[in-house]
Amino acid sequence: MGVKEFRPTTPSRRHMTVSDFAEITKKTPEKSLLEPIRKTAGRNSYGRITVRHHGGGEKRKYRKIDFRRDRIDDPAKVVGIEYDPNRSANIALVEYADGEKRYIIAPIGLKDDDTVVSGTGADIRPGNCLPISAIPLGTMIHNIELYPGRGAQMARSAGTAAQLMAKEGVTAQIRLPSGEVRIVRQDCKATIGQIGNIEHENIQIGKAGRKRHMGIRPTVRGSVMNPCDHPHGGGEGRSPIGRPGPVYPWGKAALGYKTRKQHKASNKFIVKRANAK
Repeated sequence: MGVKEFRPTTPSRRHMTVSDFAEITKKTPEKSLLEPIRKTAGRNSYGRITVRHHGGGEKRKYRKIDFRRDRIDDPAKVVGIEYDPNRSANIALVEYADGEKRYIIAPIGLKDDDTVVSGTGADIRPGNCLPISAIPLGTMIHNIELYPGRGAQMARSAGTAAQLMAKEGVTAQIRLPSGEVRIVRQDCKATIGQIGNIEHENIQIGKAGRKRHMGIRPTVRGSVMNPCDHPHGGGEGRSPIGRPGPVYPWGKAALGYKTRKQHKASNKFIVKRANAK
């Protein structure tokens, strides 16, 4: 999939780019697989804002994705590749022999009328889902489970893929897109291939209104606020923040501060950190 540019008829058009949607073969979603999304505008159940700069945005419905792939040794035919407004990756509508339809994340190379299968005996082809124990070393995979049967939780965004590095006993080592090497049980499932829409990272938003369509509201810099509103505020003109490093509005360090719990239970499954030298 490529990136489409525009003639600079306006200042915002000059730098705006969009996907050319060349992979998309089906324009209307499957109604039986849609769910309504209730907007919260970043507020919790008490009505208090817990995530700032959220609100508004285009109405959209959630596409129910089959992250479990629990129909074992049951082939499904790809009906079409669709756009999903809720994620960066495209999705594929597949139909089983009994007429059941499901959505899966569309990897590179998956086309209409292809067949995908989930199970130990499936071929090593894009879109097929297998237990990690049945996948050869060095294979590029995505949609990786952390716990057997829970459904895919890792490597799910556009253009991402992890690599199966090693197997030992009942566990395997997987190098994630971030560079982190993590231990995962071999009875967890993963899907073969790299997720499509790899040009997504090169898209330029181009104008403020496009961010509003996404449900993202404006962000005001702390340095232009008063000192009663933000630690960076105050001073005459464009003043330095007066601190060793930038902080959040509540005084907590914003850059270089580790927020992961030191004694988190999953630490023992991380072989190499993403930022390790």
